[in-house]
Amino acid sequence: MEKKQNGAKDATTDDASQRIDERIAGLEDWRGKALAQIRKIIRDADPDVVEEWKWSVPVWSHDGILCTGEVYKAAVKMTFAKGASLDDPSGLFNSSLDGNTRRAIDVREGDKLDEKALKALIRAAVALNTSKQAKPAAARARKKT
Repeated sequence: MEKKQNGAKDATTDDASQRIDERIAGLEDWRGKALAQIRKIIRDADPDVVEEWKWSVPVWSHDGILCTGEVYKAAVKMTFAKGASLDDPSGLFNSSLDGNTRRAIDVREGDKLDEKALKALIRAAVALNTSKQAKPAAARARKKT
């Protein structure tokens, strides 16, 4: 959870986390369990992840959007905002493969998630986001001097 400088919890992050909790609880079938497992894997892979609620879906961010957790009748879809820029040596991406930017993983009933590979993919997304963020900040700092 994000904290404000005075130490108080960021209400928007708390609200988003609560909405994600409610979404998971409202799904009384395999999809709720899948979304809860995805969330746990994301949090384990990146303890600094920020939970958000956008477009009526869970969103996980770290210096930009990492992925969303969309729920459909037949799948829970993890859409990686910059998935086309990520190496996927384990072949987890199985959806939205034709786009220039995003890639997705459709989790269907009975699927077993490759936790190790998914954590590696999440960490790669974090590394991509933080490298993109660091470059503009460093360039701004050089321009000031």
